[in-house]
Amino acid sequence: MILDLGFLACFFPPRTKAIFREHNKAWLLAETGPKLMDSDPYSVHSSFRFSLCSQEELNREEPSSSSATVLLVKETEKPTVEMNCWTARSLEKSISPVTNTLVRFSYSEIVTATRSFSKGRVLGRGACSYVFRGRIGIWRKAVAIKRLDKEDNESPKSFCRELMIASSLHSPNIVPLLGFCMDPEQGLFLVYKYVCGGSLEHYLHDKKKKMGKKTPLCMPWSARYKIALGIADAIAYLHNGTDQCVVHRDIKPSNILLSSNKKPKLCDFGLATWTAAPSVPFLCKTVKGTFGYLAPEYFQHGKISDKTDVYAFGVVLLELITGRKPIEARRPSGEENLIVWAKSLLDKGMENIEELLDPRLKCTRKNSVLMDCMIRAAAACVIDEESRRPGMKEILSILIGDEGRIDLRTLSSRKKSNLSGIIDCYPQLQRTKSEMKSHLALAMLGVTEFEDYDCL
Repeated sequence: MILDLGFLACFFPPRTKAIFREHNKAWLLAETGPKLMDSDPYSVHSSFRFSLCSQEELNREEPSSSSATVLLVKETEKPTVEMNCWTARSLEKSISPVTNTLVRFSYSEIVTATRSFSKGRVLGRGACSYVFRGRIGIWRKAVAIKRLDKEDNESPKSFCRELMIASSLHSPNIVPLLGFCMDPEQGLFLVYKYVCGGSLEHYLHDKKKKMGKKTPLCMPWSARYKIALGIADAIAYLHNGTDQCVVHRDIKPSNILLSSNKKPKLCDFGLATWTAAPSVPFLCKTVKGTFGYLAPEYFQHGKISDKTDVYAFGVVLLELITGRKPIEARRPSGEENLIVWAKSLLDKGMENIEELLDPRLKCTRKNSVLMDCMIRAAAACVIDEESRRPGMKEILSILIGDEGRIDLRTLSSRKKSNLSGIIDCYPQLQRTKSEMKSHLALAMLGVTEFEDYDCL
């Protein structure tokens, strides 16, 4: 039998609770630090995970004449991990400060809610998790149940970090965490409120069948602007509205859910982490995320701060404006990478950005003000240099229209990076080496190598 320490939290005095909370925050934050990232991870969370290493470290693996810092991606055997008694007790102790605010579900309730994890109930899939739709409790409340891969050796810490962070968030634009389940044999589960409207990615990039043909879905400018405002507000809340700054690290359309009236809600805090304060970065050795949304300083050097989310939000804004995906290899030459293509148009000034606009939508005088705010906010978000990139409060002000005009010509130019030092091996993505190298090349387009880089 596993000792349940959750009920003890209500007997702790406030000061003891605070000590518990700070201890666990420090432990979880340290989990992403370089000292705990020495081993090569197997699983790819969201889209990929790789380690940053120096040329000297690479030379131990394979001789090379290059002297630049490279990205090293290695294939490793998948570890088999069971949540033993020690791990369970450690988890119980770590999450005890917040368990009294959440519902603890039994594994049988999870099985019943998901109809034994039926394939028809799958809402989405990550590298280390599945998300199932279900109904739970006597009121048959609609929920989304995230099942973490019990064979992933990082699942316990990922579960603990996500539970601690998500349970502390209370914003109308963030999907609330309702409860959890811990079973020593079956694994770890997080139970979120179900959002019925689908993801933003579905409305921007999926197609519907009409008269036997697939036609793109179309979302009006007013809805896109409403979504941009809502997500900007959610990210600003993460960075400035909580006890400690939270960096999401995986802002993208598939993690933005829409309610029945198209109100946006940010979800999936599997990669989220704490930082000491806004604009106070730290370095991690293992980079996790999704191609096309990574800030240059994070992609190249593992530098994390609230500006990491600002850059990713800028990519989402460009998707809302253009209707394009961040990386599309089938586009004409020079248009495969959304950031590079959009930047070339933005550098010419606001009078030359008609080509940016989604051709499926009509541009009216009423919508022009909304588009102008979104374009200026996107241009500010995707500035290469992290120190020149505004914070989320400033971006929100630009979207609302309270901020002064931005000179788009002052945005820094980009150049193609040298990819000769990249070693790629992603069996999880089931792509050939040539396909992955092409994908990496498109993702790295426009990422500038900073010679005088200030790490911290």
